[in-house]
Amino acid sequence: DLTKRQGRGMRSSSGEYFIALDHVRALAMLVAFAWHFLHGPFGPVPHDYAPAIFPLALLDEGHTGVAIFMTLSGYLFAKLLDGRQVRYGVFFWNRFVRLAPLLIAVVGGITLYKYFTDPDFGIYLSMIKRGWIEPTLPNGAWSVVIEMHFYLLLPIVLFLFKRSRFWLLSIVLLAILLRLCLYDIRGEIQTLSYFTLIGRIDQFMLGILAFGSRTLLRGRHWLAGAVAVLFLGFYWYFDHIGGFMLNPAYPSTSPLWVMLPTLEGMAYAILIGYYDSTYRPRPDGISGWVGRYGAYSYSIYLLHFFFVYRMAAFIHTRIMDISNFYVACAWMIVCFALMLPVCYLSYRFLESPFLKCRRKYLLPGGQRPVAQAVPTGEGAH
Repeated sequence: DLTKRQGRGMRSSSGEYFIALDHVRALAMLVAFAWHFLHGPFGPVPHDYAPAIFPLALLDEGHTGVAIFMTLSGYLFAKLLDGRQVRYGVFFWNRFVRLAPLLIAVVGGITLYKYFTDPDFGIYLSMIKRGWIEPTLPNGAWSVVIEMHFYLLLPIVLFLFKRSRFWLLSIVLLAILLRLCLYDIRGEIQTLSYFTLIGRIDQFMLGILAFGSRTLLRGRHWLAGAVAVLFLGFYWYFDHIGGFMLNPAYPSTSPLWVMLPTLEGMAYAILIGYYDSTYRPRPDGISGWVGRYGAYSYSIYLLHFFFVYRMAAFIHTRIMDISNFYVACAWMIVCFALMLPVCYLSYRFLESPFLKCRRKYLLPGGQRPVAQAVPTGEGAH
């Protein structure tokens, strides 16, 4: 059985698998893919368009897929590590082994190409050197760097979480105050809110808090429905007033970006906690196929930049006009589906060989019963 064989190959070193969270990964990747397909350099849909069907604003403002990934990281690592004895040195090694091979291959390949083709290669190289601190790495790798920064804080954060959840709420409040102060100094906060831990720290903390509150979220269909409707309505409004690019211009001078990371984190944390604690999706059928996209989301995330813009341009110029948002979304789903075989090959031949180097990071006596084994990887990507 293909699902079982692939699942054995994608097991994390903790021995736990959560297909519901693979579904969340798949949604996050679909949303991010839609953003680049619809609005990339060759994107057919103008930024000033906003769909009349309000839930689809999430696709039109698909940059929010990164917020889903960040919130999921907080939730997942709390689920994997909270209440356990962890050898963090080994944990960091495992994260390096999981993320580094593809990251190095992608950044290294682009750098080699730039060396031979870019007359301003020196400027590009300085961006790569700064990319481990600043959001300057290509192909969305800047978000992987944010996660790495979060990993370094994770032992302290989980220690504080164990003591009291109010510590994490305090971190969220301090982050909001910091962004407010920086907004007052800089006149804009969008770039720091979106591209750095200054904005994303809220989403990690709220993801952890959602894990701690999962029993309160289990089966709360009315709460999940209300949060989903209110958040999607808010994002529809955000889209209509200009969204990421036109509110009023990029980078935005709107104070909304002081709170936007927090609002995203709150909504996604509640919905992730609800879905994970309420449902037990099957690892086969449609659920299994959705899970596959989540399981390969890291590969799709870093590799789709090589394809997504060209896909949109090819369809728009060679097949049919897709400047209509709804037609473009239909083609986007087709193109997203086509990413699976490419990213399977990436995982199978580039990423998975290095996973043999992973080691157990849980100390004896810190184990919990193994959950349902389904294909997934550690981390939001």
